[in-house]
Amino acid sequence: MINKRMCPVLLGFSLLLASSGCETASRDTSRHLEDEVFMFSYFMGNGESGLHLAWSEDGYEWQAIGNGTSFLTPGAGEDRLMRDPCIIRGRDGNFHMVWTVSWNERGIGYATSPDLINWSEQQYIPVMEHEPDARNTWAPELYYDEDEDIYMIYWSTTIEGLYPETQAEEESGYNHRKYYVTTRDFEEFSQTRLFYEPGFNVIDGTIQKKDDEYILFIKDETIDPPEKNIRITRSDRLTGGYGPASEPITGDYWAEGPTVARHGMLHVQHTIEHPFLKRQKAVDYITSVSPGTGTG
Repeated sequence: MINKRMCPVLLGFSLLLASSGCETASRDTSRHLEDEVFMFSYFMGNGESGLHLAWSEDGYEWQAIGNGTSFLTPGAGEDRLMRDPCIIRGRDGNFHMVWTVSWNERGIGYATSPDLINWSEQQYIPVMEHEPDARNTWAPELYYDEDEDIYMIYWSTTIEGLYPETQAEEESGYNHRKYYVTTRDFEEFSQTRLFYEPGFNVIDGTIQKKDDEYILFIKDETIDPPEKNIRITRSDRLTGGYGPASEPITGDYWAEGPTVARHGMLHVQHTIEHPFLKRQKAVDYITSVSPGTGTG
């Protein structure tokens, strides 16, 4: 099983050549150093093998780097998993990555690298340890705000007893909302705050900025009645003010894991879930979302 999340960065092709081996480099020696490609990070299975990377010229066709090798073995948290790896390039030129360390722990993993090959010591960031009724900390993402010179980390957590109006018994009773912290240096962090409460069980958020507007893509995780679709909401500030979620932008199937890249329009890649296979991932599907799509 392969689980994919596209990183919201473009990389110089020479960097990818260095990390993908001599065979690829010899095939592409005609490329110029200024050429750029898309890159995404992904995990396999339950996340035990760590970080995997792939690249693409157009955002549609992808090739695994290093024949699918792991670029970092998970070492943060008790369960030692590396699910949902999200990587961005920071103001310092380094790559910063966060990931899900466990199905049940109350923190996330963090590491940094200058080249995606040599990584720092992994850290466990206890973003929900203060909340005794928190059940999990899933699918963290990073966003760097250039105007404020600050990083935002945001994720989904179920806190027992909160939002009973959307509580369901199915799927282990998970009932997520989105939370966040901010940091300038990944050493000191703000207090954890509620990020988005759309009035339904919500996971898998990712943010893109267009002009002066922040566009938040989310998954409506409602099971009764089933929704399982991707929606969007907008705000004029990064950390709050997002309005009601739009109507679904995905079709009549179960979808998850929106990841976004700008290639003309905003392109959203997500994974289709098969509703009769106990939520096993099926295939990747790519659609285009017009920047003018409004909220509900």
